[in-house]
Amino acid sequence: MLHGWFVCFDLLGTFAFALSGASASIERRLDAFGVLVVAYATACGGGIVRDVCLGAVPPAGITDWRYLAVALCAAAVASWAHSLVRRLRHPVLFFDAIGLGFFAVTGAHKALALGGDAEVAIVLGVVSAVGGGVLRDVLLNRVPAILQREIYATAALLGACIQVLGQRRGWSPLPTLWCAVAACACLRFLAMRRRWSLPVPGRAS
Repeated sequence: MLHGWFVCFDLLGTFAFALSGASASIERRLDAFGVLVVAYATACGGGIVRDVCLGAVPPAGITDWRYLAVALCAAAVASWAHSLVRRLRHPVLFFDAIGLGFFAVTGAHKALALGGDAEVAIVLGVVSAVGGGVLRDVLLNRVPAILQREIYATAALLGACIQVLGQRRGWSPLPTLWCAVAACACLRFLAMRRRWSLPVPGRAS
């Protein structure tokens, strides 16, 4: 039952990140194939890197048809309802923040489930969360959000830490899962709304 919840969260994160990638590629006026490629890379890139690091090969993002199907569905939604999606303020950042929370949690959980220690789980939770966004930005010739003065990887780190702590302490699984996702997404949303950022070495913040 719990495994099913984590698969569900992984697919929700896939959908959110695919929407983020598709929306960004539409704004860059890519063709339909380009939109699909960027959506899939954004949705599955981080998870593929995580699975390779864990030795879970071939990665689920390649072998499980549901990930491609969800990415296709998200790309179609972003393409056909782009005018509706654009009504959201900064839609790419909105969907990116949601996907960030889901993937930080599922990445950390999978690392622990496959025998990784707490440090490995936290690192791979962050990698799962930020990897797709980095691929999206590189493909679209943008400076990745993780390299800018934004609370991005830090938010993923918070979500992964809560998930690892909860599993190690034996907290109730579902509340821990939701708490970790909410903490990550809320920190990201607050950082965007209040323009919080990390300091730049050698410069006044």
